[in-house]
Amino acid sequence: MAEFIKIYEENPNPKEIKRVVKILRDGGVIIYPSDTVYALGCDIKSNRAMERVAQLRGVKLEKANFSFVCEDLSNLSDYVKQIDTPTFKLLKRNLPGPYTFILPGNNNLPSVFKKKKEVGIRVPDNSITRAIVQELGNPIISTSIKDEDEVIEYTTDPELILEKWDNLVDLVIDGGYGGNIPSTVIDLTGDEPIVVREGKGSLEL
Repeated sequence: MAEFIKIYEENPNPKEIKRVVKILRDGGVIIYPSDTVYALGCDIKSNRAMERVAQLRGVKLEKANFSFVCEDLSNLSDYVKQIDTPTFKLLKRNLPGPYTFILPGNNNLPSVFKKKKEVGIRVPDNSITRAIVQELGNPIISTSIKDEDEVIEYTTDPELILEKWDNLVDLVIDGGYGGNIPSTVIDLTGDEPIVVREGKGSLEL
């Protein structure tokens, strides 16, 4: 049975955030709100938890395209090769925001992703998410939860999410109704930014 915690985005309760982080540090898998859709997440330092997330999404972990959710751009150099000034300025203009930026990965990527040459970075404009990452002290792995109903691609109601995922995850955060438009994905590994997926937000190039 998953825990169900209500956290308000206005002023996330530090005590509740600590509860979430304890579950993450213990290798737990959570469902949390973001500035786009609800997502599955776990501690980037827990291979066991990442395996579980990959299984839930039906993908092989080493081939999974999970995003790294960071509190801000200060985490960037931990996992991303040095980027030029125009790229950094583009990130700074648009983050926090509903974007996933694909950047060249460096040698510090978790061992399961060693063969990956790039990494998707997210800094969501959601105070719950950022408070969790700040308290944890490192990024979380993230992948959106899709709904089987083709009309509603993403599940937006936390109580319905709990019903569906109750026996599969350790915690569901109720952060209010979520959106159903995913993040816009932009590839920054080449000479010019390429929009890989149109989603929420209007990018400032």
